[in-house]
Amino acid sequence: MQVIKINNSPYDANAYLVNGTILIDVGMDSGEIISELGKHIALDDLEMIFLTHCHYDHSGGAPGVARATGAKIAVHKNDASLLGNPDASASRLFGKKSPIIVPDILLSGGEKFGELEIIHTPGHTPGGICLYDPISKTLFSGDTVFQDGSFGRTDLYGGNSSELIGSIRKLTLLDVNIMYPGHGEIVVNNANEQIKLSLLMASQF
Repeated sequence: MQVIKINNSPYDANAYLVNGTILIDVGMDSGEIISELGKHIALDDLEMIFLTHCHYDHSGGAPGVARATGAKIAVHKNDASLLGNPDASASRLFGKKSPIIVPDILLSGGEKFGELEIIHTPGHTPGGICLYDPISKTLFSGDTVFQDGSFGRTDLYGGNSSELIGSIRKLTLLDVNIMYPGHGEIVVNNANEQIKLSLLMASQF
């Protein structure tokens, strides 16, 4: 699996270009990410945009990228209606208006797209997802878990601490070597231990 991390600012979520055809999260500025994508692929090679959840720092640039590439947008069904809500999408926190995003694919969890499996991980938002490749033991964890035992906040619209703990517990059942989180640094070895630490920290929070 080839993964290229794209991050345009300290406030943006990490976006990940996977195998030249899939983009996991987008960030806020479509112009910046389109420029970055153009350094690595022909834009019309991009086939799918997966949004790990509805928050603006992950999804704000999605409409522009979809228009520029023709890629389809996929998001969990529980977050689809929240994308345009300034409180639910947290766009208000960034002083921005929520973009109009009409997903092409509504996810439920359990779907497979090539190597990637969709895992529903609510708690940070109702429709949060992670994407897992069991062959390469790779996890794209969105804002569910981060490096060093960190985990997603639950004090925003739709957040739920008990659901987040359940979601992290679900991730501890996976065999993960490399973890690509929604913010911060990539965990390159034995991410299982990081996820277990996140579960411990979230349970004590």
